[in-house]
Amino acid sequence: MSISKHHTDFVSTAVNSPSAAAQSWVASSWRRSLLNYELDPSNQKKIARVESDVLEQSLERLGALIQSASYEMDRLFGLVGESGCGLYLTDRDGIVLDHRCKDGDLRQFGEVGLGPGANCSEAAEGTNGMGTCLAEQRTVIIHRNEHFHARNTSFTCIAAPVFGADGEILAALDISTARNDQTKSTNLLMANALLQSTRRIEEVSFRNAYPNTRIIALDLQGHEGVALMAVNTDDLVVGATRAVRLAFGLPIKTILEPKPAADFLEQEYSARDISAIQKSAILRALSRSSGNVSAAARQLGIGRTTLYRRMKTLGLQNQFS
Repeated sequence: MSISKHHTDFVSTAVNSPSAAAQSWVASSWRRSLLNYELDPSNQKKIARVESDVLEQSLERLGALIQSASYEMDRLFGLVGESGCGLYLTDRDGIVLDHRCKDGDLRQFGEVGLGPGANCSEAAEGTNGMGTCLAEQRTVIIHRNEHFHARNTSFTCIAAPVFGADGEILAALDISTARNDQTKSTNLLMANALLQSTRRIEEVSFRNAYPNTRIIALDLQGHEGVALMAVNTDDLVVGATRAVRLAFGLPIKTILEPKPAADFLEQEYSARDISAIQKSAILRALSRSSGNVSAAARQLGIGRTTLYRRMKTLGLQNQFS
């Protein structure tokens, strides 16, 4: 029996099993591929490519993200490239936009059509690293015969989603390899390195989206992902990553209504705290002006006499004279 026929029968058996889809997310993806997308696991055609204008539109739309991801892709490829791995970045529709691959490995990946412009969505390619990662919106490892198409069963694909500044999924980053000695332990190590890279990309992307704010990192126990929020000069949160939004029940893919940072930091300010806030603001201004009260007053937008009066009330007059 050919490898293609054996794999096709294997997929069909799993899809038709009344319990397989409930017990395995891979079988659930196979079921979507066969029944929802009406794909054929024995299909030997190369991965379909989108038209050049569609690719150009995606490249233009995600230009900032591609630029942000470039350094991290180079760094990650430096870790995995020598072991026969290719690195691929797709848009949210599974279209490959950027890649890293050694010249000696290009032929092997090219045989299945993997490269810029390839449509690796689950709807087009069935169960695969990039497409299923986007469908599941989480990190996935598709090891060899877990792929839907028989022609892809010599590959192991590890992919992680990349979320944008508004919490919406923007892309997927994938490590693919055709090494036949790829082990479960190696897959897990690569998945961890990949996840760290996607989080660095998300952090850079978020910081670039809020250039004139203070970025605060939160320690969210039990929540995965980059937990950052952007706070403006009025101490109002104007932006938050997906992890923060999910943790606090905030909507995804919307501009946030500004909220006090204290609400997220579990601090409650009341009327009696106003003096503490004013004291902190005055101390910051005095520190920036090296203790020069006149300069500090100008920073705060108040008169020198008013500042002296307030310093006396707050017990600061002896610290700065």
